[in-house]
Amino acid sequence: MNRQDTLNSIKSHSPTVLIVGGGINGVGTFRDLALQGVDALLIDRADFCSGASGASSRMAHGGIRYLENGEFRLVREAVQERNRMIQNAPSLVKPLPTTIPIFKIFSGILNAPLKFFGWLEKPSERGGLIIKVGLIFYDAFTGKNRTVPRHVFDGRRKAIQKYPSLNPAIRYAATYYDGIILSPERLTLELLIDAERAGDHARSINYVSLTGAKEGAVILRDETNGEDFVIKPQLIINAAGPWIDTTNRSMGKPTQYVGPTKGSHLVLNNPQLREAIGDHEFFFENKDGRIVLIFPLFDKVMIGTSDLPIEDPDSARCTEEEVDYFIEMVARIFPSIKVSREQIVFRFSGVRPLAYTKAKNAGQITRDHHIQEDRVGDIPIFSLVGGKWTSFRAFSEQVTDRALAFLGKERKVDTKSLPIGAGKDAVPIKTDRNYTRADLAEMVMREMIVHLDDLLIRRTLLAYLGQLTRPLVEQLGDWLGDEQGWNENQKKQEYDRAIRILAEKHGVRL
Repeated sequence: MNRQDTLNSIKSHSPTVLIVGGGINGVGTFRDLALQGVDALLIDRADFCSGASGASSRMAHGGIRYLENGEFRLVREAVQERNRMIQNAPSLVKPLPTTIPIFKIFSGILNAPLKFFGWLEKPSERGGLIIKVGLIFYDAFTGKNRTVPRHVFDGRRKAIQKYPSLNPAIRYAATYYDGIILSPERLTLELLIDAERAGDHARSINYVSLTGAKEGAVILRDETNGEDFVIKPQLIINAAGPWIDTTNRSMGKPTQYVGPTKGSHLVLNNPQLREAIGDHEFFFENKDGRIVLIFPLFDKVMIGTSDLPIEDPDSARCTEEEVDYFIEMVARIFPSIKVSREQIVFRFSGVRPLAYTKAKNAGQITRDHHIQEDRVGDIPIFSLVGGKWTSFRAFSEQVTDRALAFLGKERKVDTKSLPIGAGKDAVPIKTDRNYTRADLAEMVMREMIVHLDDLLIRRTLLAYLGQLTRPLVEQLGDWLGDEQGWNENQKKQEYDRAIRILAEKHGVRL
């Protein structure tokens, strides 16, 4: 079904459930509802996985540092869900060895229990003893379903042998395992396609926004042409992430459920640093106590992330101050390796939809998830607050069960062991520039591409891995335009739009 057919279908038949937001929580819930046979529509005001979900650190992880906050349930759930992601989407989520360089032994022993009881918010460096205890707990949460090895602790001499460029001032290096999400955008899209395969009762469309509500109905707008139309769902699931409160306000519900924070990353073309880390992520505390990472992203290196309060999610950009911070942090772990601005091939910044709180330190804000319920007229609104990429399936299950209870339906399908997309038979992710006209035609037919930037940033890794050139963008834009039926003026508009977005949001100047 093409975009116009989908729009015609929506206008002629209102869904039972409207899901607002095409990030991982919205798409996960859409898939779960579709598998239960529920008539559901998912919309996003932009492209799928283009907001918070598309700006993640690409980790499927339990969140070892949340143990210090006493969030054992969250960590246990996330570790179990990490294991399920590795099993259910093995071509997209793989085990990731993660190394923690440790500079002190006893540091943080008193701070850890104070944080546990909520009596301390200021970050402080954790020493080897505290990290060891945390990793023992972390391994235990994996349980019998051991998809990843247990942690190991190396002394300075052995750690330097493994990683010759490592700072010789370290005392230990601890290595444990989490997961790497090779392409969050691809994983989201596979879930979306899974949902639509369930039948015609599952419909999704990007570049459609919710703009208002009236008399038991909601107003939607096609962002490609500004046309408004009305539908009458029985239930609204607000999965708009950092824009949850904005969406509720558009329906006349002034809520304050999220207190978003910004996280930025850089992607570097630095062969020396890439060789130094091998296939390991380096996950550590910077001098200010901020948890940061150096991450293997195919043949590139990703570094991040910040955790800064932000009021307007649309304004999120990676600032020059953040760039300075990231470059300087690498020197703490690999002092002999030079990192410079010239090596940056891509930068991105997203906003976490964290629950609103008055906590002074963003790192202390829970990453747990919950549902807030309101009503617009007779229509309930379930607002999905918080959550982590790793826990999307569990959160989606919770939301779906609540929606099924409201609709008087029973669950038919359990998603715990259900493969995502083609599962083990999935085609490997393409990491080169050799896309053919046939590749593009298949993507247009299958993957709901509307704009050229959808292709460059979210359907491929071309932008992330620094592989774009002006001739390549022009060629892909020309092919895409032919597939979409664009005239020459429309092709130029799409080219200009893509170049502008790449420069303004991602620092890519071709």
